[in-house]
Amino acid sequence: MIASVRGEVLSVGLDHAVIEVGGVGMAVYATPATLGGLRRGEEASLATSLIVREDSLTLYGFADARARDLFALLQTASGVGPRLALAALAVLDPSQLRDALSRGDTGALTMVPGIGKKSAERLVLELRDKVAALSAANGAEPGQPTPVSGSDAGVAAVDTAGIRSEVSEALVGLGFSAKQAEQSVNAVLAENGGETDTSTVLRKALATLGPK
Repeated sequence: MIASVRGEVLSVGLDHAVIEVGGVGMAVYATPATLGGLRRGEEASLATSLIVREDSLTLYGFADARARDLFALLQTASGVGPRLALAALAVLDPSQLRDALSRGDTGALTMVPGIGKKSAERLVLELRDKVAALSAANGAEPGQPTPVSGSDAGVAAVDTAGIRSEVSEALVGLGFSAKQAEQSVNAVLAENGGETDTSTVLRKALATLGPK
């Protein structure tokens, strides 16, 4: 298992970053919040989880070990794979997700695309006790490596049409409908006057789609 990576950030996309480790560029998939803390050319550390499939090896990165462990725990539930687990952590931050599972807040869980009322109830039933045990086990642990963030000066601005297209595509990739993606992106762009970067728009669009 690759438990963590540390190295220079070679590039940051909407759903992954490439981090150089020992001369090898590793593609690490992560949530927009985690990717938002990375800057090209700077060093970063991420807790990671390697998902092995018959035809692929996919590395997922997290700001700390608690988020990584929650990602793994989610996949112990029926019908939950890495894509849905990552989408859950994109819409709900780790503390919100733990609280929703602990309190049986199915309304918050159904904000995640791909999780309906019945599947939310199943997640609560299967994971409530496990989340409590995980929180207790991690409660005394010190913080794990987190992304090294720098200034926003190196983030290149793109045109509004490009932002709308890229962010909408990323949201659809997370499981939201094209209509939901378009409405949330348009709302964020209107609020910010259309002058912002793609990672910021994605994070704010997710916030509008997540629990209020």
